[in-house]
Amino acid sequence: MLNPINKTIDLGDGRTITIETGKLAKQADGSVTVRMNNTVLLATVTAAKDANAGVDFMPLSVEYKEKFAAFGRFPGGFLKREGKASDYEVLTSRLVDRALRPLFPDTYHAEVFVNIILFSADGEDMPDALAGLAASAALAVSDIPFNGPISEVRVARVNGEFVINPTFAQLEKADIDMMVAATLDNIMMVEGEMEEVQEHEMLEAIKVAHEAIKVQCQAQLELMEAVGKTVKREYCHEVNDEELRKDVREKCYDKVYAVAVSGQDKHARAEAFTAIKDEYKAQYTEEELAEKAEMIGRYYHDVEKEAMRRAILDEGKRLDGRKTTEIRPIWIETDYLPGPHGSAVFTRGETQSLTTVTLGTKSDEKMIDDVLNHGKERFLLHYNFPPFSTGEARPQRGVGRREIGHGNLAHRALKRMIPSDYPYVLRVVSEILESNGSSSMATVCAGTLALMDAGVQLRKPVSGIAMGLISENKGQNYAILSDILGDEDHLGDMDFKVTGTRDGITATQMDIKVDGLSYEILENALAQAREGRLHILGKITEAMPEPRPDLKPHAPRLEKMTIAKEFIGAVIGPGGKIIQGIQETTGATITIEEVEGVGVIEISGTNKDTIEAAIRAIKGIVAVPEIGEVYSGKISSVMPYGAFVEFMPGKDGLLHISEIDWKRLDTVEEAGLKEGDIVEVKLVDIDPKTGKFKLSRKVLMPKPEGYEERPPRTDRGDRGDRGDRGPRNGGGRDRGGDRGGRDRGPRY
Repeated sequence: MLNPINKTIDLGDGRTITIETGKLAKQADGSVTVRMNNTVLLATVTAAKDANAGVDFMPLSVEYKEKFAAFGRFPGGFLKREGKASDYEVLTSRLVDRALRPLFPDTYHAEVFVNIILFSADGEDMPDALAGLAASAALAVSDIPFNGPISEVRVARVNGEFVINPTFAQLEKADIDMMVAATLDNIMMVEGEMEEVQEHEMLEAIKVAHEAIKVQCQAQLELMEAVGKTVKREYCHEVNDEELRKDVREKCYDKVYAVAVSGQDKHARAEAFTAIKDEYKAQYTEEELAEKAEMIGRYYHDVEKEAMRRAILDEGKRLDGRKTTEIRPIWIETDYLPGPHGSAVFTRGETQSLTTVTLGTKSDEKMIDDVLNHGKERFLLHYNFPPFSTGEARPQRGVGRREIGHGNLAHRALKRMIPSDYPYVLRVVSEILESNGSSSMATVCAGTLALMDAGVQLRKPVSGIAMGLISENKGQNYAILSDILGDEDHLGDMDFKVTGTRDGITATQMDIKVDGLSYEILENALAQAREGRLHILGKITEAMPEPRPDLKPHAPRLEKMTIAKEFIGAVIGPGGKIIQGIQETTGATITIEEVEGVGVIEISGTNKDTIEAAIRAIKGIVAVPEIGEVYSGKISSVMPYGAFVEFMPGKDGLLHISEIDWKRLDTVEEAGLKEGDIVEVKLVDIDPKTGKFKLSRKVLMPKPEGYEERPPRTDRGDRGDRGDRGPRNGGGRDRGGDRGGRDRGPRY
């Protein structure tokens, strides 16, 4: 028997969110539906009863999936069914994962699977803003141990006002777009993009989001109590030996601390730490290690973490010997590779990105066909993280979620600095060749340099920095670290990435791993990040003060032009014959589409002459013939009564025999004209009824002395009407007319 339980959340602007449990997917450990207007998500959570052997981490898996039926659409592709997760689904999954993961108990290692499915959408409300709430609510109504609840909201600033969970239409007008996750008391995760906003504006947005999240967390607590899931399951996933823990610390801590303050580089430090652990393990037999090795590994990791943190908090000494505000040495080289259209190497300490830029045309646009987002992307940024960048000996597989997430952050950091009318499609590819801390921020810096090297006229250069935090006593004692190392990220309490120009922030990503992070600490971290960001920006502008004034010689040239809508068909031609002919003749690549009632044409080629030839051909097609204008045309056919001249692309006119020369001609050939000849002609008349064009050659020639006009001869009789052969290619070509009474002009 169904016994659904509901909770309603008032967003305060006339909209509500309803959470319901007890109706769908009841065999899962926890399941809820979350609804806002006509957008409906189902979230389920299941967990294994026991942890797998040897697991000492949280094996959490979050999958966000959108069904095409939710918006009444068929999936694309041959199979016509949902398949591999889109980048958007991966990014939404990561947002939820990063908010949930820190809140599972440290000793809980059972596999947990969170599935969030979009089953209904209206195309107005954004479902990703509800995914975190749905996942947390599913955990709340389960017996799975979880130190939540949390919720996520999107906060945007539209026309100066903050909006919680804006619609798609509102977001297009926003200068701040952030996803914020938090518990009742603490911010857990932030990610978003901005239009060069100031630090205090970003903090204000986070505070507005947190107030909305508190209401949603309270609703989940009430829901959890209503379903009777306030007591969570018991578990025992770790075997511990407190005497062994104490022994590891006593025998290893001082040695580990000495390495932590020695300032060695990454690999030397790692080898020294490993040697200490191996030395400790050497006192045990193989049989004893079979029982104790896992615990020794955990306890030794805790010793490393404590030693690193104490060195920073007590002595202000970091693992590589830097001060807390110090940025690692930076070296830069632009125009590094001859083949790409732009390239740069950015190296900061032991993190290095080799980034390339490729310029493309409309045919290179990325087609997006997600459930609610279908269109084209003209600025692409891809991030690759091969195993050799950290010295790992393992094969490189396909693109992982981390690579998609890091690439997306760099994309958001740079995209608002691309000129809105930039004609090229851009692809930026960052290859991480070395990594020890914040390769995504190295990608932002290298991307800026490579774009400028390619001649892209960026509005402003962008730099990025990753900040860390070491804190204790709920933030009473803390140290903020600029330009963090990989170990400082792993062993620290915060990873806070900030990108921006000299005038403001363009993107951010923050993951917090501890409770009690105050807004004061966030404010201080942002201020310190700004100093570091501007320092790095100074290094970038030293290496490349401004973008190249022009593209590199081997880069494609591209021009845009617009034409009236009614000429699109004429440029394309029947079956694409005309546009294909122009491409074959000129060597240019041409694309055309209708945009907002006009035809937009992109013409690309390897040189200026190629593009200009294509432009001339297109202008000839779309130009309107004007009486009195002189044209250079090609004789397309010769008739007894004159010649037909293609004086504009697709437009033929009759050069009557009487208009070829001032002297009287019996045949066109007497004037030395034949098919294929190029002649200059003047458009003297356009028949208002038929639209036929009448041309003259003789009016461009000097009139002979003593010339007298004579009436036309009519003694040759009426040779019949050949009929109106009509226009060719829409050009009003007159190949008919009265053959009798042929006017060939006076003789003299």
